[in-house]
Amino acid sequence: MSTLHAPSHTAAGTSLLERLHGWAITVDHKRLGIMYVVAALLFFVVGGLEAAAMRLQLIKPMNDFLTPQGFNQMFTMHGTTMVFLVGMPMLAGFGNFLVPLMIGARDMAFPRLNAFGFWLFLLGGLLLYFSWIGGDGLYGAGGAPDVGWFAYSPLTSKTFSRGNSTDYWILGIMVSGFGSLSAAINFVTTILCMRCPGMTLMRMPLMVWMMLVVGFLVLVALPVLTAAQVMLLLDRSLGAHFFDPQQAGSALLWQHLFWFFGHPEVYILILPGFGFVSEIVPVFSRKVIFGYTLMVAATVGIGFISLGVWAHHMFVVGLPPWLNALFAASTFLISVPTGIKIFNWIATMWGGRIRFDTPMLYCTGFLGMFVIGGLTGIMLAAVPFTTQLSDSYFVVGHFHYVLFGGLVFAILGAVTYWFPKATGRMMDEGLGRWSFWLILLGFNLVFLPMHFSGMLGMPRRIYTYQPDRGWEMWNLVTTAGVPVQMLGVAVFVWNMIRSSLKGPVAGDDPWDAWTLEWATSSPPPEHNFDRIPTCTSARPLWDRKHPDDPDCHYE
Repeated sequence: MSTLHAPSHTAAGTSLLERLHGWAITVDHKRLGIMYVVAALLFFVVGGLEAAAMRLQLIKPMNDFLTPQGFNQMFTMHGTTMVFLVGMPMLAGFGNFLVPLMIGARDMAFPRLNAFGFWLFLLGGLLLYFSWIGGDGLYGAGGAPDVGWFAYSPLTSKTFSRGNSTDYWILGIMVSGFGSLSAAINFVTTILCMRCPGMTLMRMPLMVWMMLVVGFLVLVALPVLTAAQVMLLLDRSLGAHFFDPQQAGSALLWQHLFWFFGHPEVYILILPGFGFVSEIVPVFSRKVIFGYTLMVAATVGIGFISLGVWAHHMFVVGLPPWLNALFAASTFLISVPTGIKIFNWIATMWGGRIRFDTPMLYCTGFLGMFVIGGLTGIMLAAVPFTTQLSDSYFVVGHFHYVLFGGLVFAILGAVTYWFPKATGRMMDEGLGRWSFWLILLGFNLVFLPMHFSGMLGMPRRIYTYQPDRGWEMWNLVTTAGVPVQMLGVAVFVWNMIRSSLKGPVAGDDPWDAWTLEWATSSPPPEHNFDRIPTCTSARPLWDRKHPDDPDCHYE
């Protein structure tokens, strides 16, 4: 295992245009990973502005900041952007950058397919946003799609959604979905076939295990959504009637197909976040992860069970009671492997020599917020409870505690942790702490009150409300948290930009970590390693650096 020093990718005097061209034609997994992350961050800012516009509309009763159609367009674009153009590509970016380095490989198994997947994702995202200017079509109705990110039938029919906006939604997600499928094929092949000598499956970093399970989930779940979108496109363009109840079609068929993808999608997003936390917590606790084998088993268990819980989104559509009971049981069941992970992270921290640097702060925030989201998820697994609160703001609050409080906190911690590896420079610790506390405060101000407004009966997807419902205070507090949250994100982005230009030089292993990506230089050279390393344990780098520390040995 050798420590390398990266040669400059561009010679002195190379023009900016030539450098941009080099990035545009690259097949280097590290550059593609960075491009995924940067593109996802840009879409994250756009999606956040769309959410802010919705909150301004709901700050008081009978507000007219947005029109009804404008509000519908905003929540459609916000949800679609955050799920398909932020969450999935962000995690694909981290996987691209880290997986080959973590398993001691020189690149992904299919470098050109890797680049093809990135450009498909970007094209799909641009297609979706082209709907703002091209969605009017021949009918002069609409602009951006206004059918919700779940696009329930019959809202997507030509009767309700005139113009081309829904077609842009279908094609944009379909194209970016092909990019996700190509990435999944690459991850599965790379992990199974390109590990360095000595790295058995049970010696792989947990982050790599998460990406392997996610790859299989994408390959199983995403084609179902793609098939449903093809059927919807045929309904809209060629007179098919798959989802038209008036022509012997079924509106519920769309829900079954969509949620067969949509609920595994939650785990496709959150499992890499679990991987980030599983890599960061041991390093800053100075202890090996507690229960590695159980963590692997829990990951595989989540992958299997997540494919059988989709109909808990459909408890109020009139399914037979026995079927509701079956899906309620599977939903309760999936909390078991998830709970194993929570207890194992806490057990890793317990008794450790914890350093609360910024990455660890974000992981600690993740644990607290995700537990709250998980507990409300168990509440929603009960059919009578969901019957009362389905399609209320309680569900919106729950969903965001899982995917913002969970996933986004994990992503921000991961960006801070691996930033030195990607750039060779450290992020500013003071700015990092400011961004964490602002985001944590703003997040709870925004999403905690949604649980109370939901229990008071506020439905989701409404653009205004009467002043006598008792929702005014909760909506005011929710909207007041938006600028706090935006300020925290702005501080984080400024920290990234400033640190990449003049942050302290990081060195090859600034965190005293243990996985193989820290065995090469920061940033890594194009070929990653001069010699392919040999793995002798589940913690190759840490065990080598700390041979006499009993807390640092796994085997």
